[in-house]
This record gives sequence, structure tokens and C-alpha cells, in this order.
Amino acid sequence: MPNDRGPQEHVQSPDSGGPTPNVHNALSQLAAALDGRSLSHLKSVKTPRMATASRTGFPPKRGLANSQALQETTIRMAERRASFDYADLIECGHGRLFGPGNAQLPLPPMLMFDRITAISDTGGEYGKGRIEAELRVSGNSNLDWLFRCHFDGDPVMPGCLGLDALWQLTGFYLGWLGLTGAGRASGVGEVKFMKEVTPSVQNLRYVIDVKRVIARKLKLAEADGQLIADGEVIYTAKDLRVLLKPDAAAA
Repeated sequence: MPNDRGPQEHVQSPDSGGPTPNVHNALSQLAAALDGRSLSHLKSVKTPRMATASRTGFPPKRGLANSQALQETTIRMAERRASFDYADLIECGHGRLFGPGNAQLPLPPMLMFDRITAISDTGGEYGKGRIEAELRVSGNSNLDWLFRCHFDGDPVMPGCLGLDALWQLTGFYLGWLGLTGAGRASGVGEVKFMKEVTPSVQNLRYVIDVKRVIARKLKLAEADGQLIADGEVIYTAKDLRVLLKPDAAAA
């Protein structure tokens, strides 16, 4: 039959109209605890909802330190972003993204990408991490200076700037990992330039595949890189190396 008495405040037994014995006992124990007779009674109340909470709720006190450490690690992981826009890169150039004295990017006009579209410490060709970034070439006023002087009447981006962009990204990766120190390019194994970048190119895409990271007294990243112009790979670099100096003022 339809129930026209409205919502019920207690779970009703089907035959008595009153609270079921289990719920009645739980409520009695809870009332006694709240009455101040014994707060320990709260631990023994076993309503179905509380039993669920005990399986998925807070850890015991003896695990509090581990829980706090896990929470801090989770927060740091959440703060480690997977992409950065132009404003973020400028903040990094001023030394504010990773903190003073740590890895920073050059400011325009030497900053050689507009955004970092993806960064991860897993994946990539070697499973050690990958960084991807982009630069708009055609119509980008930040590049006017280099096309005016290199060369007069024959504008072409110097290949060393494309290589430097790959170093810039590798150094950024070390700062993103939380390693401290000022970034410096320390070498490259092999570089190939297959085609050149001219003002007619629309977009450049950079891909860095991290090969290894040393995070001891020596802090260093080694990676391979590619520069892709409008979908075609035109530069490759093997064994890019960037290190972090512990003191930015050191020679």
C-alpha cells in the first residue's frame, strides 16, 4: 500500500513500526557517548554507514606521519603542471617559476618557444620523460630581429638558435623536476640540420626525449631532441646535456 505518512526519520522494521534492534542499540550507544559518559563508545558504534566509513576513512594515528607525507607528495605532484603558457615562460625567465638561483629560461628575444604543450617524467622514446613545445614563426615580431640581420636579403634562422631551444627545454625539465641550481648547457653529441627555418615557416615544434637524469651532487639531464617545421623533422640532436650549477654566481 502507498505510504502517505511522509518521510520517516528512523529505519522502521517491517513488522513493528519501531527502529530495528541494531539501529536502536547503535543510537543508544551514540546517545550515551554524547551525554559525556564515555567518548570511547563512539568507536564501538557499528551502524552500516559507519562501517563503510571505517573502511574508507581516516588512517589510524600510528600512520599519521606516513599519511601526511603521502598527502604532501600528492600536493607536489598536483602542482607539477603538464603544460605552460607564454606568461609562465616569462615568469621562468625572471627566475620566479622555480625560485631565485634555480633553472630559468632566457627572456625574449632569446626565448625560442611560445608555450610548452606537454611535459612528463614518464613516456618518450626512452621511458624517462618527454617535453614538447611550440613556436609560431610566421608573423612573430619577436623573431624580426634575427631575420633582419641573418641575413640581409636572405633571412634564415641561425641553426644554433634551434639547438639552443632544445637545450632550453632540457634545462627547464630539471627545474620542473624540483632540482635546484642554475642551468647551463654542457654539451651535445651529434647535431644534424636537414633544412632551414625561414619566415615562410608557420610553426615549429620541439620534442625532447629524456635519456637519463642524474640527481646527486652533479645534477644533469641527457636527452635527444628534434625540431619539426610544419610537420617535417629538420633538426636532430643526440645526447643533449644540461647541468645545474649549485651557485648561480659561480663562474
